[in-house]
Amino acid sequence: MIETQHVPEPINAAGVRATYTNEKYGSHERNIFDIWLADSDEPTPLVIYIHGGGFIGGDKSRYYDSEDWVRFLDAGVSVASINYRFMNQAPFGILACMNDSKRCLQYIRYNAAKYNIDSKRIACSGGSAGAGTSLWLAFSDDMADGNNSDPVLRESTTISCAGAFATQSTYDILRWAELLNLPINQSPEEMQVIAHAFGLKSAEGIDLFQQTEIREELDFLEKMNSTAAPFFVYNRREGGIPANEDELQHHPLHAKRLKQQAEKVGAEAIVYAPAIGIVDKSGIDLVEFFLEKLKK
Repeated sequence: MIETQHVPEPINAAGVRATYTNEKYGSHERNIFDIWLADSDEPTPLVIYIHGGGFIGGDKSRYYDSEDWVRFLDAGVSVASINYRFMNQAPFGILACMNDSKRCLQYIRYNAAKYNIDSKRIACSGGSAGAGTSLWLAFSDDMADGNNSDPVLRESTTISCAGAFATQSTYDILRWAELLNLPINQSPEEMQVIAHAFGLKSAEGIDLFQQTEIREELDFLEKMNSTAAPFFVYNRREGGIPANEDELQHHPLHAKRLKQQAEKVGAEAIVYAPAIGIVDKSGIDLVEFFLEKLKK
């Protein structure tokens, strides 16, 4: 049974119901999305929202009440909100979750005519897990598989811009101690959690630091280069020593490291982490940033 039967109706903050609901983009029961189409005779830009929840929870209803959606639709930009499998569901791990989001992007692009979408003007945004996934898409080289028998997977995975709230700086979690310069728990229990994030059944008898292939794929920070899609980051958590996993995962130092990498490689970024003094001089918010990029 699809769990979205138990979540709020797909009605946005302006009282408008989604144009299409529970659209299927893959074979897993959570491979569904809702989409609100802007009123336009011409193909419109699209913003895809990817929910958070640590890759073990959450739902596409997370942002139904977002005022940003109303602003996008009023500006002629369509909005979609997606579900994806959790990392404790086969084939397991964070990468499986992110690959679902990638496929949804490709599915919508493949069906652009149905949804009246301009396939060259698509953005992704989200919080926490959705934030990291959006940045992974923004920083990765085009993952289109031109020879795949599935036409959806032949579609481009490039996006015009990305938004990230309460984001992490990388999903190579083993790098967090180095990147954030914070005391981080690496107990056997925590290493087991990291093993699951990497898609492994157990950390027992495995040197996680030597899992280079999956670490490199999950390390979207290192994927960033000068050709990365422009991105917007806002981490509002307090600084200092994190008292729990939530504070660690959403620490403002993650935003700082993303900003530093963007400056290093020449990527375009708007970054806010006010608790540690990082405020963009432009003062623009996500909607303004996205409209600037999508309306070109």
